[in-house]
Amino acid sequence: MAFPKGKPVSLRTERVKRAGKTGSARPGYPATRLRRNRRTDWSRRLIRGTQLTIDDLIWPLFIVEGERTRLPVASMPGVDRLSIDLAVKAAEEAAELGLPAIALFPNTDSALRDEQASEAINPGNLVCRAVRAIKKEVPQIGIICDVALDPYTSHGHDGLMTDGEIDNDRTIEMLIAQALVQAEAGCDILAPSDMMDGRIGAIRMALEENGFTSTQILSYAAKYASAFYGPFRDAVGSGARLSGDKLSYQMDPANGSEALREVALDIAEGADMVMVKPGLAYLDVVWRVKEAFRLPTFVYQVSGEYSMIMAAAERGWLDKDRVIMESLIACKRAGADAIFTYFARDVAKRLKA
Repeated sequence: MAFPKGKPVSLRTERVKRAGKTGSARPGYPATRLRRNRRTDWSRRLIRGTQLTIDDLIWPLFIVEGERTRLPVASMPGVDRLSIDLAVKAAEEAAELGLPAIALFPNTDSALRDEQASEAINPGNLVCRAVRAIKKEVPQIGIICDVALDPYTSHGHDGLMTDGEIDNDRTIEMLIAQALVQAEAGCDILAPSDMMDGRIGAIRMALEENGFTSTQILSYAAKYASAFYGPFRDAVGSGARLSGDKLSYQMDPANGSEALREVALDIAEGADMVMVKPGLAYLDVVWRVKEAFRLPTFVYQVSGEYSMIMAAAERGWLDKDRVIMESLIACKRAGADAIFTYFARDVAKRLKA
């Protein structure tokens, strides 16, 4: 390339001059400078592609027996198990912040756990009493109840055992009964998280037959047998009881396409919304599910994700607030319509500020 005589001309200037002579700029640098849109805060806000709002957040709460009882979860700094009276106050706070829903998970007394998960179908169990109390005082907030047997079994599994194996069909019968007592208590969204085959259709049919036609089903349609659940199991008291693993009924972390089959089946059986669990390590699955089905798709930022962020922040290794927001925005960017997160209350406060 020949440059004009006289003062030096940069290659960049020469390109701009040549683009002007031809009447059109070449694609790419320097005509395209992506940093132009990033220079100022107002410009970044104008072109921001993903927004996180309070409406996207669901706050999980752990429930225990007692009164004015608050028991810290050692493996989840900042998270407590709450007695029903304190859970009502937490629900009131959630409603005041504008959170659309809370999710309830019980820590059932050891004396009430057995191999048949009998307490799960007791209309007066801990979760059912909590639902009634919250609905009485905070009727405007949505309540999501976990439909699974692990908080009630003596062996810590999500299903009933027969000859040392999880019995799919016997478990479904119990899940139907559990779903009905929760619906009767006033639960708005039933969330089967057990991963038994056929349970969505069976629960939906039972709800219809018993007059609960408006009760929604959020299916944990793609729930993986993940190592990220450890702190949650501590919180509900099933971790130390768990014998073996859950690989025979929860999904293999190596499988992606299988999730689409699971979701398709649950939609066909009557699920109103679907869940992918865990969160950050499975955002590719969230994206595939949302792209394939365009159904309301939720994701659970699980206990292990929460605890890792908190542990790193406590050691000064991460900027906690920025990492929390970045992780939640990543879930939204992947296609999640709503996020279960233990950070929900704190993030809602920040978004309202």
